[in-house]
Amino acid sequence: MARHFAAGAAPFLIAGPCVVESDDLNLRVGTALAELGAALGVHVIYKASYDKANRSRLAGARGPGLERGLESLTRVRAGTGLPILTDVHEAAQVPAAAQVADVLQIPAFLCRQTDLLIAAGRAGRPVNVKKGQWMSPDGMAGAVEKVRAGGGDGGGGAPEVAVTERGTFFGYGDLVVDMRNFARLRAACGAPVVYDATHAVQQPGQGPDGASGGQREFIPPLLYAAAAAGADGFFLETHPDPEHAPSDGANMIPLDQLEGIVRVAIEVWCSARAGGTAAARSQGSGGAAVEDRAKALPPARGALRA
Repeated sequence: MARHFAAGAAPFLIAGPCVVESDDLNLRVGTALAELGAALGVHVIYKASYDKANRSRLAGARGPGLERGLESLTRVRAGTGLPILTDVHEAAQVPAAAQVADVLQIPAFLCRQTDLLIAAGRAGRPVNVKKGQWMSPDGMAGAVEKVRAGGGDGGGGAPEVAVTERGTFFGYGDLVVDMRNFARLRAACGAPVVYDATHAVQQPGQGPDGASGGQREFIPPLLYAAAAAGADGFFLETHPDPEHAPSDGANMIPLDQLEGIVRVAIEVWCSARAGGTAAARSQGSGGAAVEDRAKALPPARGALRA
């Protein structure tokens, strides 16, 4: 099985729309991501949710549902060659999702749900667990333990686990990111750490009719800070027209800006690690590859806009 969370000479990237939409849009985004991965030399995992079961309001857009959503994601993989990540909200949905998805994701609000974590771990797929907005880094060790153990009864756990930092509640309706958490999560969980740069600027309940708002302009600087602070991978939601996306548009990156933002983030990521290349070379751990990777990045296409 291919490794999805290994950050060697470059970070890995989880990206895509918030929810599964039309085939045309899904494939448009997927094709752009495949091209980005080839141009920048990064491993890209396409993400989209078949069901956003934790919407704040009953009328909130949830997506097409399990069956239709998984069918759509199958077509994205066939059309782009990208591996697929999707959320699972209930243990009963895990077997069906694992038949299609290369990576399963546990939403932040569900990161302590034991049955769900065990079911995801037993599915034989890599699992990305999002840190709850109220959780300390050390507290996430228990979630990772459940996924890795797969119940502890000999059933086996996930072959790979990653943990995603997506911000911590700062009063009502806002989030902040503690940049120390990348090192602290890695130490506590013994797992690669992803930075969700789009949900970290979300403002829960601050949008129209109680929906989530967001501050998109802060995505690039916080992403670059996380790249320097030790994130192993990046999570970025993107859409050709965020203002008309069915959900989370306020904190999504316009698709035409994504490559420029990711390129700068990779440069920062490589530069932050280049300081340790001498020690890395002496240990044979590929420090030279990181330094060379930073020099080899192609120039960005178009202006970078926040």
